[in-house]
Amino acid sequence: MTTRATRSPRRRTVIALGVVLAILAVFIVRLVDIQVVNAKENIRDSMAYGLSASQKLTGNRGTIVDSSGQTLAVSSLDYDCQFTPVNVGPVARAGADGKAVKVPWAEVADEIAPITGKTGDEVRAIVSDALATNARSQYALLGRGYTTEQYRQLMELGTDFITCLPEPSRTYPNGAVAGNLLGFLYGDGKLAGLEQSANACLSAKDGSLQFQKGKDGVIIPGTEVEKPAVNGGTVKLTIDLDLQWYLQQLAAQAKQDMGAKFATITVVEVKTGKIKAAAEYPSVDPNNYDAPGSYLNSQIFGGTFEPGSTFKGITASTLIDAAGQTPTSTAEVPSTVTFPNGAKVRDAFVHPTYDYTLAGVLIDSSNAGASVFSQRVSPTVRYNYLKKFGIGSGSAVDFPGQAKGVVHPVKSWDNQMLYDTSYGQGLTTTVPELMGAYDGIINGGVKMPLSLVESCTRADGTVVTPATPKPTRVISAQTSAQMREIFENVALQATYADQIKIPGYRIGTKTGTGQISNNGHGYKSGVYYTTMIGFAPADDPQYLVAVTLDEPTKITSSSANAPYFQKAMTQVLKTFRVMPSTTNPTILPKFG
Repeated sequence: MTTRATRSPRRRTVIALGVVLAILAVFIVRLVDIQVVNAKENIRDSMAYGLSASQKLTGNRGTIVDSSGQTLAVSSLDYDCQFTPVNVGPVARAGADGKAVKVPWAEVADEIAPITGKTGDEVRAIVSDALATNARSQYALLGRGYTTEQYRQLMELGTDFITCLPEPSRTYPNGAVAGNLLGFLYGDGKLAGLEQSANACLSAKDGSLQFQKGKDGVIIPGTEVEKPAVNGGTVKLTIDLDLQWYLQQLAAQAKQDMGAKFATITVVEVKTGKIKAAAEYPSVDPNNYDAPGSYLNSQIFGGTFEPGSTFKGITASTLIDAAGQTPTSTAEVPSTVTFPNGAKVRDAFVHPTYDYTLAGVLIDSSNAGASVFSQRVSPTVRYNYLKKFGIGSGSAVDFPGQAKGVVHPVKSWDNQMLYDTSYGQGLTTTVPELMGAYDGIINGGVKMPLSLVESCTRADGTVVTPATPKPTRVISAQTSAQMREIFENVALQATYADQIKIPGYRIGTKTGTGQISNNGHGYKSGVYYTTMIGFAPADDPQYLVAVTLDEPTKITSSSANAPYFQKAMTQVLKTFRVMPSTTNPTILPKFG
């Protein structure tokens, strides 16, 4: 029989046990709620309070490559690493038996040393010196510019007192080659060249890592919330790096040999309008853009000039296409002609009155001849053809700072300009405009828009090609064929013919010697802007090459350009394995 005395302790025990179990049940339910049911929400809430922290995850700026994929510009992440000296001490690690052991700071310093290129004593001194200055020091620089591999090795040590911050760096492995095209990143974040125009493709999107830290600064496991960075895309250019390198050396040689201010060599693929090289000197090394002697802009895209006699090709195309002239049409041309309106035009050489053919005018580059022939179409027609050819319109390349030529409206042409414009004076153009015009003349009459960027491949693999204008017909196919014959005869019969021969290949050329403005006060005396533009093969044009010299002093006429044009075109034909010509040219007469 159970007495009241024995029942009472048992009841109290049962009640106490029930209370304990109830409390445990509440804790368990609450724990499940915190760690399972509402885990994400609780982590998110904890990030907003207390010892929450975040770290920027830096994306890599995209790469620029040439037409074959060779790297022209690339980004990488370097790391600047630092100690938190006040936290430096033994590092807890799992021993061989799986049990936790503490590695002394002195040994950890010896592990850091080979990774960073320092000695153990030097590593220890960084920390001890910082603590000697401030016993609660939170910062001491370990080193800058560590590679990703070095960063990983440091993190694998498992310390809570080493922090590394990523610092993006931009490298141009070919130095000054294509430097004027590529541009660079200024220290203040500004961009130049293709780095600027292709920035939408190249730009990376930074991500972030948010986490909760304990009082000891260690990240609390499970609190990390990561938003990944997105790297920039790859910009593929139309240029050929090897050709660009060769032509840039050649441009430097031309500039130095001829005592010029600038030299440029540009190559365009006729049937596509792709710029295969745009070499110039002086140039700039984007790795060191503020070095003495650097030219930070592009003379090819940013410079304007009077084209001189290269415009006779445009005048002749207009005459054939709009006025029914032919390469053998003739005109009586003295060496100096005075027109009824009082305008006077002189040739650069004295000669009797010649019965010049239109081809002969271009072969001898007669200013007087071009002026006489130009009267066979109205000034308005000539102006309209200049605009059709793209003179004064820039180019489709959309290069930063790209200049445009200036062609004044016909109503503003005075008596002299009426004739000067027929042989390339009284107006200006640019290298891309001139290349585009000649492309239209020799490419069956169809002008291809020039291009420098071939594609953008984004980080997700999506390939985007830039929008470009449609090709435009500027002259008839028949006119184009006749102009190719004229240009080929210029190459065969001009005074510089022997200098530009390329065995096995038929070529066509035209030169120009333009006067240079003296800051709006007439022209400079004795100095010129010289151009030679040409194509090969003449019977089926594949590549168009232009060589320009700004104020050459050794030879002041466009014949200065001849040897460099010959070398440039020869290299182009070799680079792209253009087959030699298998047909013979038609010889045109200079005189009727």
